[in-house]
Amino acid sequence: MRYRVTLLKGDGIGPEVTGATVKILAAAGAPIDWEEAPAGLEAVEKYGVPMPEVTMESIRKTRLGLKGPLMTPKGRGFRSANVSLRKELDLYVGLRPVKSIPGIVTPYKDVDLVVLRENTEGLYSGIEHEVTPGTVLTLKVSTRRAGERIAKWAFEYARNAGRRLIHCCHKVPVMPLADGAFLDAFRSIGDQYPFIEKADMPMDSLAFSMAQDPDPFDVLLLQNLYGDILSDQAAGLVGGLGVVPGANIGDGIAVFEAVHGTAPDIAGKGIANPLAVLNSALLMLQYVGEHKLADRIERAVFDVLESGKVRTGDLGGTSNTAEFTEAIIDKL
Repeated sequence: MRYRVTLLKGDGIGPEVTGATVKILAAAGAPIDWEEAPAGLEAVEKYGVPMPEVTMESIRKTRLGLKGPLMTPKGRGFRSANVSLRKELDLYVGLRPVKSIPGIVTPYKDVDLVVLRENTEGLYSGIEHEVTPGTVLTLKVSTRRAGERIAKWAFEYARNAGRRLIHCCHKVPVMPLADGAFLDAFRSIGDQYPFIEKADMPMDSLAFSMAQDPDPFDVLLLQNLYGDILSDQAAGLVGGLGVVPGANIGDGIAVFEAVHGTAPDIAGKGIANPLAVLNSALLMLQYVGEHKLADRIERAVFDVLESGKVRTGDLGGTSNTAEFTEAIIDKL
């Protein structure tokens, strides 16, 4: 079976890291046919918006997307390309697996947790206006429907992935209605899964505890803003945003993405690390059931990193993107 996947190359270092990923997948024999679609600055120049309808339609058709980092032009009133993607396609799950990688030394060992972020509501709902000059009002939206469906997804994910504990993270003491509704939805759905342990923790306590010792945590379920912040902190436990995968998932549609920025300061120099996009592509292969292929590529990556001979600058090496890519292909 072959899979047609919409490819958004991205801005800045995007084309370099997605290009390296496509090359590695081809070398591994991945049964993927790519359908390139415009997004970011390229789309603004051609269609006037960072995320045009032609790209949305491509993803609706293929139901799979791989995305490099995108830049939204500042000061021109554009809605974030990433927010548009999640909203228009109702990709309500932000999935960020965070796991220690062999060969990458960090202060923490054997980290293995998953951050699940509700993607469509909270303070990222985009509802704000200036009440009076100098006073801006931003609304935090929290509906029972959104809380229950992300909780349901979390428990089903935990059940299928062999995860045993879910922490729901919140600020109920400060926002008893908005965050309370999210926590209530979690508890209500959790009653249907008596075989999975459930806990909750205030957001600030979680951040502190995770920095001290991430071992007790398994799956973290958070609202939009909290998930955005905590997922980046979690990435820092295993080497940073340049090595962790990400995905935005809805009912029947999923877009896998690098979660780092466009890094315009090194764009075009051929020194970017493609690992975040590559790991996101492996997450995509797992999503469609190609586990053996994903494991094979992952093993090649681990072999390269463990040898320590070929690494990009962010991982303490001196190799460029092409050298790192070829080293993985050689291992394959």
